[in-house]
Amino acid sequence: FDDFIRTTQPRHTRAVKAMLERIYAAGDVFQGQYEGWYCNGCEAFKNAGDLVDGRCPDHKAAEPVWLEEKNWFFRLSAYGDFLLEHYRAHPEFVQPDIRRNELMALLEEGLKDISISRESASWGVPVPFDDEAVVYVWFDALINYVSGTGWPEDDARFDRYWPADLHLVGKDITRFHGVIWPAMLKAAGLPLPKQIFGHGFVNFGQDRMSKSLGTAIEPTALAERFGADAIRWYLMSEAGFGRDLEYGEDRLVARANADLANGLGNLVSRSVSMIVRYREGIVPVATGPSRMAAIVDEATKGYRAAMDRLDLKAAADFAIGIVQRANVLVDDTAPWSLAKDPARADELDGVLYDLAESCRAASVLLQPFMPKKMQALRAILGDVEATGEPRIEDAAFGLLPAGRKLEKPMPLFARLELPEAQAE
Repeated sequence: FDDFIRTTQPRHTRAVKAMLERIYAAGDVFQGQYEGWYCNGCEAFKNAGDLVDGRCPDHKAAEPVWLEEKNWFFRLSAYGDFLLEHYRAHPEFVQPDIRRNELMALLEEGLKDISISRESASWGVPVPFDDEAVVYVWFDALINYVSGTGWPEDDARFDRYWPADLHLVGKDITRFHGVIWPAMLKAAGLPLPKQIFGHGFVNFGQDRMSKSLGTAIEPTALAERFGADAIRWYLMSEAGFGRDLEYGEDRLVARANADLANGLGNLVSRSVSMIVRYREGIVPVATGPSRMAAIVDEATKGYRAAMDRLDLKAAADFAIGIVQRANVLVDDTAPWSLAKDPARADELDGVLYDLAESCRAASVLLQPFMPKKMQALRAILGDVEATGEPRIEDAAFGLLPAGRKLEKPMPLFARLELPEAQAE
């Protein structure tokens, strides 16, 4: 379920204070003087080495501010060895590997204590042992992972939802989630999340897509033009989830047309239309060995492993690979030729069943990428009550009932076109 947490909510304020009191009691909070650059866009302090030409690389339009004030500090340096040991014992803790390697290098250099309060801020959660200070926003915000579970007041709810299976975060904030947050949890005596995954950026030109940089694209308008499922497919299948994606509408259109309109949509249309034409719309009984069962089985195994490691591109490739192999089967077996020879009726039945069942199995694997279209696909295959979420076990080959009545389908995917000015 979704739980949108505001850091101004009383439940969150109570959790922040409880966390800080625990860490303070452990002796890992102390007072000192802080001097450094502060980026208002990131709401984070920056080292001089983080700046490019004196500005934050993620917020180039605004100059960072130099701050000097008395702060409370978290003794992060005390947790470097613990984190290194945890990373080595649990290589899956931070993924993908490029993000893990970045944080391992940071840990091996040695950690510095960090400021966790502000005196000059006009808002924030009050530091429970200092009436003149508020908790630094990044320290505060990380705690919403446990305040959302009911901690520290609802033990049953906390035990149900914590530790988290996955924190999914942008690659620019993996240091907060992969270093500071687990150190905070350790200091407070709480379990660490099982995995932190730092996804890449969607870039536009040389910069990441950003409202502040003027490179943002309104997703609602984009969905109205191309359809949400086509956009989701492009974003998930074009680049690995841990890497950056260079956004381009020409690539979106090309991939959607190749994989969806020409690939899956064409396969569904040809398969069902041939069942309607040659078998009066009745899904035939397959009596001989399947040409697609082993292919679907292997693709499903690869898909499951890819999804487990959040390699969405690889998972997409395994799923669409079923479609590609089924389209090859059409060309290799030429069902229209088999239909002319009554002696090969059983062979035709096997091919037609293989094609329809491959469409159904692919729809299960493609469900997370294109939920509405895959529901529509299963309805085309006679599952008129296809409203629930299928499970990966439903991709097992042979679950399409023989004898089901199908109708000639409407096109599942229309070909996308670029505006003339972009196509030139």
